[in-house]
Amino acid sequence: MTTNKNNDKMSREEAGRMGGKATAKNHDKEFYQEIGEKGGETTAKNHDKEFYQEIGEKGGETTAKNHDKEFYQEIGEKGGETTAKNHDKEFYQEIGEKGGEATAKNHDKEFYQEIGEKGGKSNNKRNND
Repeated sequence: MTTNKNNDKMSREEAGRMGGKATAKNHDKEFYQEIGEKGGETTAKNHDKEFYQEIGEKGGETTAKNHDKEFYQEIGEKGGETTAKNHDKEFYQEIGEKGGEATAKNHDKEFYQEIGEKGGKSNNKRNND
């Protein structure tokens, strides 16, 4: 145990670390899932959409600084496999429809012309290879 110069008292950081280790020894996965759920519910009651957007953006920026393209490909693949195991055809039809509606609300004719042109070029390239 490391002590600081405050009358040989343990720092908060050290006490927290020791407490965390002791808790980890005494509890299982279900314990952490339960307290995580309770914490999530409490946080949801106390914060608005902007709070989650802000912390999501910060987390995304930090993650992007610390990981490469292969990392995102791997987690995307794992997420896709897990989602596919847990959902049926109707789920994908529903989220596809919702995504299409949201995209249609947020984009104009020029957007669709541009992505159609890109798709056409990509398809021509594949056909000529």
